[in-house]
Amino acid sequence: MVELPVHKDKKLVESGEFEFETYLSKDELVKFLRNLADQIEKGNEIEVSSEDWVIKFAFTEPIEVEIEFDAEAKKLEFEIEFKQMSKIVTG
Repeated sequence: MVELPVHKDKKLVESGEFEFETYLSKDELVKFLRNLADQIEKGNEIEVSSEDWVIKFAFTEPIEVEIEFDAEAKKLEFEIEFKQMSKIVTG
């Protein structure tokens, strides 16, 4: 599970929209990305959480990766977009 620092009781986020932004040290980011990569490598489900919330997400391939560079703003941005795996309905 990829865990980000925050506080309180965990809420399972299963519907609607949710957005979270945080600032991490270089070491915290490395730990977050390494854990995320390990989950992706193991299968098609990831779990991301903080102390407040948890999101479990079954994804399918391909995974969209967007890289945006703005020299004027001195900013480099990475976005990873997972699409939800369709649920298989059996008779």
